[in-house]
Amino acid sequence: MTERIEDLVARLGEQIGSSGVTLAAAESCTGGMLCGAITANPAVSGSLERGMVVYSPYAKADLLGLDLERVESCDGVDRELTIDMAKEALGRSRASIAIAIAGFAGPREKGEDVGLVHFAIATSRGELIHREHHFGDPGRETVCKRAVETALSLLIDVVRTQRAAGSE
Repeated sequence: MTERIEDLVARLGEQIGSSGVTLAAAESCTGGMLCGAITANPAVSGSLERGMVVYSPYAKADLLGLDLERVESCDGVDRELTIDMAKEALGRSRASIAIAIAGFAGPREKGEDVGLVHFAIATSRGELIHREHHFGDPGRETVCKRAVETALSLLIDVVRTQRAAGSE
């Protein structure tokens, strides 16, 4: 874990505080790195309700209830699929916020767009957020670390926004 990831996890913990926000994650290309980063910090680890590593098409179908043919048709990576991953992670958990990450970390196979990563967040308040990032091809490890950093930044923003809306 990098210093930047540790800092972002600490900031997430500060935002969550005693708000009662709970998190779920459906991770594909990052293979559990996001959940690992969150659970490494005892100040925020209790907010993680569950994490699902849905790396294979079968895992996306079995654990999230997604249609296997649909998952395979896009190699498990596209906007709508990632949004559905987040919605299903939320619906299959007791979390108030769920995040999904799906992308191509490399190396290149079958003309994949290495470095393309989709992020989706679904909340119990009915919010849906999607972001697409192109990290290029700096290597598998770097793509995964940047994806975790991006996911943490998105979660920080969503929690901050929810807390601000709750205080109005």
